Amino acid sequence: MKNLIIILLCLTSTFSFAQNTTPAFDAHSWKAPYSLALDSWGIERFLLPADFAPQIKYTGVEDIRFTKGWGDVKSPEYWSYAFLWFLDGKPEMNSVIIEKNLGAYYDGLIGRNIDKRKIPAEKITPVKTSITKIETIAGDFNTFSGTIQMLDYMEQKPMTLNCIVHLKYCSGQEKTFVFYELSPQPPTGAVWKTLDQLWKDFDCKAATTN
Repeated sequence: MKNLIIILLCLTSTFSFAQNTTPAFDAHSWKAPYSLALDSWGIERFLLPADFAPQIKYTGVEDIRFTKGWGDVKSPEYWSYAFLWFLDGKPEMNSVIIEKNLGAYYDGLIGRNIDKRKIPAEKITPVKTSITKIETIAGDFNTFSGTIQMLDYMEQKPMTLNCIVHLKYCSGQEKTFVFYELSPQPPTGAVWKTLDQLWKDFDCKAATTN
């Protein structure tokens, strides 16, 4: 019996050690195997699935680029930003799936800000998404457009984000690139040229600048 206990303790220690040897994701030192502009953009990166939307089961990295005026309510760039999902494999992606993913994503994002920002319950409403496949933009596998009706948790009032979604694959890679451009500005707003250029400059195989 004593020998059995010793063996079990050794196995437990070995298992615990093995668990602890997996390095944590370091967003600052992570070298992306693609090129996405860094100059003058705010940056945030984290692993997927996101902690605030665990029901979106993809694995990979989310790589965000914030415009300079993203957090300034007086700026025409307010809430204007883009994010890339660099996903493992080639999961199915269509307008219905994108609608569901964005609904879960922004419901979770708002949810984690409720207590922190002391948002009253009467201001909280479910996120509504509407996504449609549009004419494919050069270089995309598919392109989508739509809206996200949600609570602006910074100003605590309703907001509609306009959204363009680019789906891309690169030869020789078992990866999926899903790039989201978002802004409350209408499609004619100047900020969209900035967001569009970010995607035009994207290179799925270059890793020289980041």
